[in-house]
Amino acid sequence: MFMNFRRIHKCQCVQLLTTGLALCMLMVCWEEVDHHVVSHVRSYTYRYLINSYDFLNSSFAINSKHHPGSAGDSVTYPYLINHPGKCSVGVGGGSNALEQGDIFLLLFVKSSPENWERRQAIRDTWGNETYTRSHLQVNVRVVFVLGVHPDVKQRPKVQSALLQEDKDYGDLIQQDFLDTFHNLTAKLILQFHWAHQYCSQAHFVMSADDDVFVHISNLVKYLQQLQSSQKGVKDLWVGHVHRGAPPVRRKDSKYHVPYQLYPWPSYPDYTAGAGYVVSGDVAAKIYHATLAFNSSMYIDDVFMGICAKAMGVSPQENVYFSGEAKAPYHPCIYKHMITSHGHATDVRSLWLAATDPSVQEQSSGFMGNVYCTAVRVMLLCLPHYQSTYSCMAAFT
Repeated sequence: MFMNFRRIHKCQCVQLLTTGLALCMLMVCWEEVDHHVVSHVRSYTYRYLINSYDFLNSSFAINSKHHPGSAGDSVTYPYLINHPGKCSVGVGGGSNALEQGDIFLLLFVKSSPENWERRQAIRDTWGNETYTRSHLQVNVRVVFVLGVHPDVKQRPKVQSALLQEDKDYGDLIQQDFLDTFHNLTAKLILQFHWAHQYCSQAHFVMSADDDVFVHISNLVKYLQQLQSSQKGVKDLWVGHVHRGAPPVRRKDSKYHVPYQLYPWPSYPDYTAGAGYVVSGDVAAKIYHATLAFNSSMYIDDVFMGICAKAMGVSPQENVYFSGEAKAPYHPCIYKHMITSHGHATDVRSLWLAATDPSVQEQSSGFMGNVYCTAVRVMLLCLPHYQSTYSCMAAFT
């Protein structure tokens, strides 16, 4: 009945100890393992194999159960800073589209009130409207969208600085809501409502975080290629796509979504909120969807996915839109880069490196393409915890 430990060999002792240690570690880390493995497998299976639910029901529709102005309603807040004529001002008064102010791209940068240095770095680099007009021959309008500082004590000082900043640059759009994580959906609604009301003629609309680097030359080239290959770009929603992603049920996570808010095991497909582009017709569809759905889903990119699914719009993957991580620093990456996430302090240096003429020279020709393909394979085809470019990007 009892185990005779004298008969157990040393190797068996090691095996028993190892197994016990592994079981202990599994018990301690089970919640994390379940979140990262089991939940994703279950979610993906439901989304693409069973697909027995449509992600939407009356819980997301605005109805009489919500009081006007409550957190669940898709409310619009009053503007504190606005520039209604941002897209209507012609540049040269000439006859061609560029001089008449034809807007190729309306680019929203989601910023926090205190992030002045990030906004200034963007103005000096990829968000410089003069650069895009003179070097790329297109009109791009860049505006920074934000709420009010959440700290009541700091708010007057920060607001005064914002008013002076806007007086100097004229590119801030601010509404009267607290600029917090749980109000990101309010910021998304602000973007599409502003685009509909003041810049509906824009061919494309982009949303990006203020720590995202946008290779504006590559982005414009990519969108122009789409235009030239199609008679008017329609139903475009492109970025880094999350497919079959499960809601986070852990209460200690800032991404926690309770069952009462979202009962399904999978989100609709959506693009990473760090940076994505939609065509003008999709921007209009999302605007109308925000009028029909309440904004109780505080994760903005998921709310975008809910609105898009309701309007029959599906996200499209572009391998050079980044997810949650920085793209590798290398000229062979810069040649195709569109967005890269996590650049709070190095935007200026990356801009100089990515736009250096030697980037194109190094990767040109047969040998240059072979060399860059090999480099991208080494940089992108290794497993990473965070999401940047996929291995498929190495072969484009």
